[in-house]
Amino acid sequence: MGTLVNGAWHDKPVSKIDTSGAFIRPPRTFLNDISSKHPVFKPESGRYHLYASYACPWATRVLICRKLKELESHVSVDIVNPDLREEGWVFDDSFKGATKDSLHGFKFLRELYQIAEANITTDVTVPVLWDKKTNKIVNNESSQILRIMNSAFNGVTSNTNDYYPENFRSEIDVLNEEIYDKVNNGVYKSGFAKTQESYEEAVFSLFLTLDRLDALLSRSRFLLGERLTEADIRLIPTLLRFDVVYVSHFKCNLRRIIDYKNLSRYVADMLEIPAVRETHSVDHIKRHYFCSHDSLNPHRIIPVGPDRLY
Repeated sequence: MGTLVNGAWHDKPVSKIDTSGAFIRPPRTFLNDISSKHPVFKPESGRYHLYASYACPWATRVLICRKLKELESHVSVDIVNPDLREEGWVFDDSFKGATKDSLHGFKFLRELYQIAEANITTDVTVPVLWDKKTNKIVNNESSQILRIMNSAFNGVTSNTNDYYPENFRSEIDVLNEEIYDKVNNGVYKSGFAKTQESYEEAVFSLFLTLDRLDALLSRSRFLLGERLTEADIRLIPTLLRFDVVYVSHFKCNLRRIIDYKNLSRYVADMLEIPAVRETHSVDHIKRHYFCSHDSLNPHRIIPVGPDRLY
């Protein structure tokens, strides 16, 4: 995956490894809100477009929220091809489920970033929330897009389901921080570590957190009781990729999710939710990870298994 530097594409990424050999995830670039109080970005049906990926866990949680909040007819969507190579994310509908760019006819996702800001220096990532009216990127930080979708369009859809309820916010925030650092990003810190020490630090921290989450789920259906919250939406994409990809590809092989009584039950329950099930594509996931990381899988061989999940 390359990088935009002063608006020009470089097919070699900027290093994301620190001096200890640990993987570092760079911050996102566009961090605007959508609100009736915002000077530019107002909540309107049909105005916004989501660029996403079935392969990327960060994009998938936004796709889940889009369905939960019944935004399909209000926020349109395109899905990038699962392959992520020298040209970055591409629009190519030759892979089932992927689409072309329905707004501009672009071939590369980076072209959106370039027209949004001509001299931009940034990674080119999904999800991207796009404003059709101003031809600008509103936001490309998935956690913030989740919050936007959770409440900004309530007046448009009349769907007032709240996945970040005020009386649970402090608990959700604590869980989100731990899940992001130790699990969502923890699998990447394990997989892309360049030293044994940084790998072991990340992978043992990951499994200690999974152990704790498994114990937490012995007492309730969801992470915070019987009610689905943002914390669940942020956790489930990583768990759905774990046994399929992360166990082998990222060396997260101390245990599998299927080996956990409560986490495996939780994943099965989450897949009963249409918004989760209908945005989950094992084909996109396996194709992306095993064919996009040359340093980890140079021959791009896609494993045939596992034959049993959850």
